Amino acid sequence: MQTTRVGLFGIGLDAYWPQFAGLKDRLEGYLSRVQKKLERPGIEVVNLGLIDTPQKAMTAGHDFRKADVDVIFLHVTTYALSSTVLPVVQRARVPVIILNLQPEAAIDYATFNSLGDRTKMTGDWLAHCAACPVPEIANVFNRARIDFHQITGTIDNDPQCWNEVDAWIEAIRVAGVMSHNRLGLMGHYYGGMLDIYTDTTRQCAYFGGHIEILEVDELAGLRATVTAAQIADRVDLFKDRFDVQPDCSDKELARAARTSVALDKLVEIHDLGSMAYYYMGTGNTENEATISSIILGNSLLTARGIPVAGEYEVKNAQAMKIMDSFGVGGSFTEYYAMDFNDDIVLMGHDGPGHIGIAQGKTKVRPLSVYHGKVGSGLSVEMSVKHGPVTLLSVVERVDGSLTLLCAHAESVAGPILEIGNTNSRYRFSIGARRFVNEWNRHGPAHHCAVGVGHIGEKIQKLASLLGMGFAQVC
Repeated sequence: MQTTRVGLFGIGLDAYWPQFAGLKDRLEGYLSRVQKKLERPGIEVVNLGLIDTPQKAMTAGHDFRKADVDVIFLHVTTYALSSTVLPVVQRARVPVIILNLQPEAAIDYATFNSLGDRTKMTGDWLAHCAACPVPEIANVFNRARIDFHQITGTIDNDPQCWNEVDAWIEAIRVAGVMSHNRLGLMGHYYGGMLDIYTDTTRQCAYFGGHIEILEVDELAGLRATVTAAQIADRVDLFKDRFDVQPDCSDKELARAARTSVALDKLVEIHDLGSMAYYYMGTGNTENEATISSIILGNSLLTARGIPVAGEYEVKNAQAMKIMDSFGVGGSFTEYYAMDFNDDIVLMGHDGPGHIGIAQGKTKVRPLSVYHGKVGSGLSVEMSVKHGPVTLLSVVERVDGSLTLLCAHAESVAGPILEIGNTNSRYRFSIGARRFVNEWNRHGPAHHCAVGVGHIGEKIQKLASLLGMGFAQVC
């Protein structure tokens, strides 16, 4: 598991410590409580403690850079000068999230006013005045052109606050996954499908990571090295993971198994985390046999965290990887038809499906023709699990900038097209007609990724971290 490093520091004013006994210890205790709440598997918290002077702020900025943190959580514990904050984030140069957290929901006024010592009373108030310096910090960040985000609440017993923190941490983790991902591109674009053409340099500029150009010939060559025993084992795996229909021939299962084993080798050789592909192989028997038997292997890869997008859809390979990194799947999909009687949109695609988010076991069916493509062979038929789902598209705007476009929907039961493709029925809160119009208005490519659950809030945070636009139609 890749480690995400989260920077954490609190702030205070050094002039307070000799004036108010125990205040510094109390604030450091708050900071420790916040650290414990941030810690989780795969997350390393780099806690630099209370920063209370400009000198310490400068040192902290260097320390965060040395620690290679991915984000900084600034825990505002009491009033502090903005000069103790700005040098930290200027030097670290990573996203900053302001935690405006009180120790309790409210001061106990009766107990507070009965202290009888105004110095003690002031010290107690200062332990609760996290909100006081936040406008000052926001003002300085804006004038310094530093993007920041805020979370306001309490340290304990505040699910709304900590759910938002959790969403930020998930978005930060996924941004890290994308920045280290190796995306393989094999083959070429589907000729004339202009909406999916993209600037791959811009993809790297926004997401980070690496794009590896792959040769179909290499995959075909790897197929030739697959043994009969490996084929038999892979056919057994197919029968375990899929609902293989009786009309699937042993010959086609063996052909798909050979390609699946070769795909695993290709992924291992190039250390791939995702892939987009399209090829015809016309005139080259081995290449055509390779591409026409690729669907089952790509479905297995997609289910184990290496999403594969057909039709060389680079942008959608990115969207699928985002969804998979959030742990919600990410299956390749497009409009299939509209059902105005039931007010739903049918969506699916030929080729790979994310069998990990299927409603029941994914069926394998033989197809005598791959519509719009070369060859014939085995394909997968599945619906996405019934319940809440999120659609995601990486949209390339007219100015070349990228936007994450999403929508929440419900995958619902009902008849689908049993044509050996992925296919689901989606109901939208704004209705099918309005959804289609609103989604199309943003100008996405005709493909998108679908995952289980409603995660629009996390996607919005990811877009912010990556410097992208964000839009959610419902």
